[in-house]
This record gives sequence, structure tokens and C-alpha cells, in this order.
Amino acid sequence: MNEEEKLIRWRLILGSDENDGTGCTLSGDLMGIDRTLNDLYDSNKKAGLGGSAPNVNRWLGDIRTYFPSSVVQVMQKDAMERLNMKQLLLEKEMLENMQPDVHLVATLMTLKNVIPDKTKDTARMVVQLVVNELLQKLTQPMVQAIKGSINRSIRNNNPKLNEMNWHKTILKNLKHYQPEHKTIIPETKIGYGRKRSSMKDIILCLDQSGSMGTSVVYSGIFGSVMSSVPAVKTRMVVFDTEVVDLTEDLQDPVDLLFGVQLGGGTDINKALRYCHSIVTKPADTILILISDLYEGGNVAEMQKKALDILASGVQMIILLALSDDGAPSFDSQQAHFFAEHGVPVFACTPDKFPDLMAAALQKQDLQQWAAKENISIKK
Repeated sequence: MNEEEKLIRWRLILGSDENDGTGCTLSGDLMGIDRTLNDLYDSNKKAGLGGSAPNVNRWLGDIRTYFPSSVVQVMQKDAMERLNMKQLLLEKEMLENMQPDVHLVATLMTLKNVIPDKTKDTARMVVQLVVNELLQKLTQPMVQAIKGSINRSIRNNNPKLNEMNWHKTILKNLKHYQPEHKTIIPETKIGYGRKRSSMKDIILCLDQSGSMGTSVVYSGIFGSVMSSVPAVKTRMVVFDTEVVDLTEDLQDPVDLLFGVQLGGGTDINKALRYCHSIVTKPADTILILISDLYEGGNVAEMQKKALDILASGVQMIILLALSDDGAPSFDSQQAHFFAEHGVPVFACTPDKFPDLMAAALQKQDLQQWAAKENISIKK
């Protein structure tokens, strides 16, 4: 990058204020880029985008012209927060111009009860596009991680005759071939695992308070994927001050996401009570609580119920976030309580979640797993 290019970048960063100090004049596409940045990030100084849908639609088209998709998503998210554009999302024409992403889906989930009829089909289409993209990206690693961990756990090294996997046994013992007898001595026997309806039960317990929006989106996708794997039985529970079991909606993640009502209070204690009531195989159950741990209910009862669940033999994991949004805000006192009692507490990005589930299914030390993955563990 030469000096002129550096100067232009500084000019775009500093904005069009006459005191930017660069003395740099822009032309062509650079003027368009500068205008789109000013409309968003200097909107407190100028008219900016205002509340006009035509202006916003023009701006949405401009940012797609000048910036790559990843940057477009960041700028849309910033516009939602800085310019309070949520009301405009109720207009079909504007929604059609948005770049679909998990943040937009989370926003639509908060608005689902006020979206007008003419916009509902468009909103569903936007959610479906994001769901399809995430399913395509996340399904294979999730399924491979679960099947791989389950297969390793059920391998039968002392099989009866009717359980023998002859193909794998022969391959394993080729080095023991006896030429004079024209036979193989099977020193190592490999058998098929005994099939069961499910090896593990997984309960995803999701805090649907407003701050957990993108975590709920990713959790819904992963829950849908895991429900398709016969080796595990997956339950999906969401909560605010009430608890709703959305397990039946796991087959259609779009319906599941529209069944979530983001916002409202938080009663973790009530959610844990419900989750405990549906556990049938404690030693083979993994309960994943996805929450920032800001309890609006009875903290002492919540802690007592958590200890009851742990004492029953359930493996418990707390994810402060399941998203790419950076370091989450959370109740450090409650995080410390759970960590003190041996519950892994950390935030997890979507790309790490399949490996986390594989490690949990194999009952690995998740503290060590997180350290190996450079994930900050709450203590």
C-alpha cells in the first residue's frame, strides 16, 4: 500500500469533517463509500439516513455495492443499533433489500408479533435463507462429531460369535496370518456395538432474553441437526419467566425459531426444574444451559436445583453464548458458583460447538478441551 492509498484510508476513517487533517479529495466510488459511511457513523452530526424507508433502501443497495458481504452484515447490525431501524423492518420492501444474517433473524424474532401480514412471508423467507445457509455449513461437522464419538464409545472388543465384525477383525489381524495353516489367528477381535434407541440424551436449555438472540439462532440450528442423528435423543427447551418445550419443532428449524419469543425476564430456576423433570437416564444425559446467568428468579433455589441435577449424575455444561459476537456480558458471581462445583462455564463459537459435543459425549475433561482450543474458561 503506497502513501496515497494510506491517506485515502485515513480520510475514509476520519470522515468528511473539514478538520480531518488529510487534505485528501475523493472522487468516483470513493465518494459513494464515504457517503454510506457518513450516513451511518456520522448520523449524529447530519441528517444521516433519517427515518425514511427510501433513504434506507438506497443505503442498503449502496453498501452491497461498495463492501463485501461480511462488512455489509456488520454495517446492517450497527445501523439497527445506532439508528433504531427496527420499525422499518416491518416494511416488506425494505426487508427484501436486507442482507440476511443471524443478527437480522434475531431481530425478526423480536418483532414477530408485530410484523404485518403483508411482510410475514418475506420475513419467513429471510429466516429460511439464513437457516439453509447455516444447515449447509454446520450439518456435516455436527453429524460427524456425534457419530464419531458414539461409534468409539460402543465399539465391542470382546464380541460373541453373533456380534463379530469379520471384515474389520480380518483386516486387523492380517499380520497374524499363518502360511502353513492358511489361516489368520484373530488375536484382536472386533465386534459390532449393541444397538440401542439412543446412546445419549441431550437437553438444550436456551435463555430467550433479548441479549441471547444470535445464540438462540445457532442453538436452534444445532438442535435441529442433532435431532436427526438416531444415536442421540435431543430435547429443546426455551425459557424467559416461563418454560416452553419446542422439541416437536426441531424437525423444522424455521418454525422453531418463530416459536421463540426473544425478550422478557429470566427464570433459570424454573427452567432447570423442568429440565430435571424430563431426565430419564441421568448418567447418559448432557444438559447444556445456554444463558448469561442473569437470574431474575430465586437465585438460592436455582443454585440448589443445579446441585440436585449434578448429584443425580447428569453432565452439565454452561455456555454463556453460542455465537460469533465476541465476549458476552454475564453474571460473574453465578458463573463462579457453577465453576466451583465442576461445571464447565465458557462462551463457544459455532465452529467449535461440534467438537465440544464430541468431547462431552466421550466424557472428556472439558476444562482441558477448552484450554486446548484456547477458549477462556470462567473460574
